[in-house]
Amino acid sequence: MQLIDPNHPAYRRLWVRVAIVAVCFGWAVVEFVTGDPFWGVLAGGAGAYSFYILFWTFKPRPPATEPVVQPDAEEEEGPAATAEKPSKDGQAE
Repeated sequence: MQLIDPNHPAYRRLWVRVAIVAVCFGWAVVEFVTGDPFWGVLAGGAGAYSFYILFWTFKPRPPATEPVVQPDAEEEEGPAATAEKPSKDGQAE
């Protein structure tokens, strides 16, 4: 089971991946310094897992390009040209 999808577009930028790993390890240090080793181990584990997924096994896929769709000539027409428009006095011409 994979908790982080490395193919998500949010992880393409290097600074995002570095920030995630740095915050996890930074929070682990904070927990150890304040005397709560249980949460420090959990945050350190999250940092190690995110480093493994986002750096060690990271293989970015090129962005998927979709073909440009050309609208049909029928769709370009506005309202039907044969519709009668009412004149100023309210009657059709």
